[in-house]
Amino acid sequence: MKLSEKDTAENKGSNLAKKKLGWSCSLIVASFVGALGSSFLYGYNLSVVNAPTPYIKAFYNETWERKHGHPIDLDTLTLLWSVTVSIFAIGGLVGTLMVKLMGKSLGRKYTLLANNVFAISAALLMACSLPAGALEMLVVGRFIMGVDGGIALSALPMYLSEISPKEIRGSLGQVTAIFICIGVFTGQLLGLPELLGKESTWPYLFGVIAVPAVVQLVTLPFLPESPHYLLFEKHDQAGAEKAFRTILGKEDVSQELEEVLAEGRMQRHIQLVSVFELLRTRCVRWQVITVVITMGCYQLCGLNAIWFYTSSIFSKSGIPPEKIPYITLSTGAIEILAAIFSGLVIERLGRRPLLIGGFGLMTSFFGILTATLTLQDHAPWIPYLSIVCILAIIASFCSGPGGIPFILTGEFFQQSQRPAAFIVAGTINWLSNFAVGLLFPFIQKSLDTYCFLVFAAICFAGAVYFYFVLPETKNRSYAEISQAFAKRNKASPPEEKTDSAVTGDKTNVRPEADCPSTLDNYVKNSLV
Repeated sequence: MKLSEKDTAENKGSNLAKKKLGWSCSLIVASFVGALGSSFLYGYNLSVVNAPTPYIKAFYNETWERKHGHPIDLDTLTLLWSVTVSIFAIGGLVGTLMVKLMGKSLGRKYTLLANNVFAISAALLMACSLPAGALEMLVVGRFIMGVDGGIALSALPMYLSEISPKEIRGSLGQVTAIFICIGVFTGQLLGLPELLGKESTWPYLFGVIAVPAVVQLVTLPFLPESPHYLLFEKHDQAGAEKAFRTILGKEDVSQELEEVLAEGRMQRHIQLVSVFELLRTRCVRWQVITVVITMGCYQLCGLNAIWFYTSSIFSKSGIPPEKIPYITLSTGAIEILAAIFSGLVIERLGRRPLLIGGFGLMTSFFGILTATLTLQDHAPWIPYLSIVCILAIIASFCSGPGGIPFILTGEFFQQSQRPAAFIVAGTINWLSNFAVGLLFPFIQKSLDTYCFLVFAAICFAGAVYFYFVLPETKNRSYAEISQAFAKRNKASPPEEKTDSAVTGDKTNVRPEADCPSTLDNYVKNSLV
């Protein structure tokens, strides 16, 4: 009995040690450096244009008058500013479509490295636009920065999902969301008048973009490539084993290597699939639908509308206009805290409760916010309730819906499907982003404060869909997740076969639309 208790204690200690080993120094540094030059810059570029808006518009007017001999009319100025803001999303879509080709030829790590060329080029163009007196440089710089964001938001989650042990895959995946929030907060902070938010210094707000890009450029080369990429696409087992040792911080990586090889045995003769082939593949049909709905809800849930209303709500609450930029920093701080909270609890609670709970809470708070904005003149305390609702909506979003969509895209698909899946996810993400920027002013003009009911309906629909369709993916392998979707897809995922069924033939076979076992097909072909 004593020996049995001792063995149990030793096993518990061993399991605890394994969990601690999950967070190695190399893994932490790789995720930090990867996110600093990627998702951080995306978040920074979302908020950095807000503070210098009046100065940039004045610069546009001055440049136009110098070139055409008369001041710019208001409609043209509004159009130019809308293009400057929304072209970031167009660049993001272009960047997303480039990821598959770059990922295949360069790998995950070197795609992130090459992406810094776009960030540095964009920073130089935008920072030099005022001295050069060329508004076109700012517009082109925003487009190039969008390309950087499109590549980053696909390549980074892919890299993080492939280097992380499955026990901490969710927590590590939240690094993307955490650094987006830190980037937004940094853009708000540097945009304060005491720092760079002045007429003479606003170009430096864009020049700062080069700093994280350079940091990533000089540090990421010393960190390991994705073991999955090395093993599946470069067929370098020794390199993959070395990468695993570096990432996990231990010598014995046989278990991790075997898990990856098991996935490899299912798709040994499969090439990278195209987007069209992915959409035709029956055994991942509901995974694709779920990713599309998740990414659509991520952008269409109304957070952009919240940023639009923040200043006016703070003003009506009696906060002096000159103090509003400092109060707005609280929203950025709430974002960071909520994202960190999500990263800490995601491996305990799971993806499903955080996603459903986040959208459910947003639905409730959007309903309350609509009521408080409609009745804000009836009592002096109602505007303060509106502020609480705004902070609650931001916290609800960042605690789940703000980061989990990127994690799910990496978890739902096997290696050969992952690049195409991220193209689909990224396309929906950026098209939804563009649609919100284009349509929200008209929705707001037509519905006024009732526009939040539209977003409440979207959040509610998302929560209901995830409740009925989304399985829990916490601590589960690709095969287990595929099996959870199998009944709904009405097609079984490929089954793992032993190596004895495989010969040395290098024939490449495209996956069939209903996902039969690739190895079964191979054996049948060999017998014929």
